Amino acid sequence: MNDTPRFGTAGLADSYTVKKFDPAAIAAYTAGFGLTAFEYQCGRGVRLAHDKAAALGAACAERGIALSVHAPYYISMSSLEEDKRLHSIDYLLQSCALVKALGGRRVIFHSGSCGKQSREEALEKALDTMARAVKACDEAGFEDCILCPETMGKVNQLGTLDEVLALCEVDPRITPCIDFGHLYARSCGVQFADATAAADYAALLDTLAARLGDDRAVHFHAHFSRIAYTKGGEKCHLTFADTAFGPPHAPLLALLRERHLAPTIICESAGTQAEDAAALAQGYAAL
Repeated sequence: MNDTPRFGTAGLADSYTVKKFDPAAIAAYTAGFGLTAFEYQCGRGVRLAHDKAAALGAACAERGIALSVHAPYYISMSSLEEDKRLHSIDYLLQSCALVKALGGRRVIFHSGSCGKQSREEALEKALDTMARAVKACDEAGFEDCILCPETMGKVNQLGTLDEVLALCEVDPRITPCIDFGHLYARSCGVQFADATAAADYAALLDTLAARLGDDRAVHFHAHFSRIAYTKGGEKCHLTFADTAFGPPHAPLLALLRERHLAPTIICESAGTQAEDAAALAQGYAAL
């Protein structure tokens, strides 16, 4: 396991211009920015053939790049409809099969929304679905895969820090994906505002240590980008050049260095994720 953070991208940035699927080119492009992680995007479905995944995994392994998979966006572990919850487990299984073909372990997913039920009721359904998903993964031979529920950016979505950590408590393998931009947006810019960012990041990291109490608090998964928001939370992802919105990254990097934490941080900037991930990596290295 890495003893310093890994930095990488969610998919390929706009500056990547190769039109065909080229594992060697993807790996070279990613490594060219000094990055050591890559999150393959399956938001609209798991569609990459496993032989192509294996080729990408091999090319990235040669350059020390760790791979993860973002599962389909339409997962809903808290749905009022049982069929949708069961299909969500199937999507996680498909994502696990792909991440294994890639040579990775982590599958990141959105838990769903509250809909026409209370947050408590939605979480209760999600916890049940989470337990079923862990059992299904074990039965399918994916016991070495790591499921990573993500903190979410819209107020009506299931995905506060407390809700994500509750899902992580279902099984010691479940690892949080802390999306700092999402938490900033769902708080309407209050959490991780410039003036309080250092204290807010410290409080979150303290909560991870207290609630998880194990290696997951050191090697957690994370997403980072600046995000615009409205009163309902997340509006859209921005670039690091768009400074009207946060959160700032420098206080977080300083705390990771100070506390010897080594998460995998995936940059989700809008089109400049490689350039902005490189800025994160360089900022950490300069500390």
